[in-house]
Amino acid sequence: MNTNDILALPYRPCVGLMVLNNAGRIFAGQRLDNPGNAWQMPQGGVEKGEEPRDAALRELEEETGIKPGSIKILAQSKDWIPYDLPHHLVQKLWNGRYRGQKQRWFLMRFTGEDDEINIQTKNPEFSHWCWMPAEDLLEKIVPFKRDTYFQVIREFRDMFS
Repeated sequence: MNTNDILALPYRPCVGLMVLNNAGRIFAGQRLDNPGNAWQMPQGGVEKGEEPRDAALRELEEETGIKPGSIKILAQSKDWIPYDLPHHLVQKLWNGRYRGQKQRWFLMRFTGEDDEINIQTKNPEFSHWCWMPAEDLLEKIVPFKRDTYFQVIREFRDMFS
């Protein structure tokens, strides 16, 4: 695939989840499929016919074990926020059908206890998790998602406490 082929591809519809604890720290997981320092917030695809809010609740439970009763949705991003994959990853992910993802982000407050969090799910995505300050997360996210995370943090920053 050349650059023009990649740029002609659509974005995959996806949700992103910024989950805050009572101290205003963000849930972050170390990706299982990346041997480097690749921490991220939960995210996942929106299935055909699924509303983004429903996808957000589904993905939250699938990736973290957190049940909908243990969170409160505080906000959602005004717009879909896209990111492009590095060109060498396009054909490796999603069978080369997408150039990247466009994400609707949800800000959530975790109201449960940490022992409710279980990343050893049916299809685990994370090897470790922690509550992380926004600044640390910006340093530990893979570079091609950094601008997206910066936009999300900027949009939700006033609601962190």
